[in-house]
This record gives sequence, structure tokens and C-alpha cells, in this order.
Amino acid sequence: MMYYINHIPFTFDDVPESLWYDKEVLEAADKERRYEPEDLYRSSFYLIDEECHPMMFELDLVNPEMLPQE
Repeated sequence: MMYYINHIPFTFDDVPESLWYDKEVLEAADKERRYEPEDLYRSSFYLIDEECHPMMFELDLVNPEMLPQE
């Protein structure tokens, strides 16, 4: 699961190791955009610079229940 603020990715959940080679998971992942660590680094720092990173700043969010809990 990738988390976004206005289509800007800022964090993600790891896939459990038991699913790394699951055919359905791989097919679903192949349909999505791929991100490199540098992509998340840049977008996360952009959100921090704009004081919009939800893990660091309090924001009025439409669906806060969708944020990672930790």
C-alpha cells in the first residue's frame, strides 16, 4: 500500500516476505507505477518543506483512517 497527499507519495507498507513471490501480488504490482527510493526521498522532503507531511505535521485530512498507524 502506497500513501499519497495530493498524488505525492510519501510512505508505503512493506509486503510481507511470504508474499514476495505470490503470482497475484506480482501481477497487481506490475500494473502500478514503480518508485525508486530516491523518488520517495524527494517527494517526502517536498512535503516536509511545505509543512504538509502528515507524519510530521497536523493536517485536516479527508480520510485520516487511511494513514499508517506507525
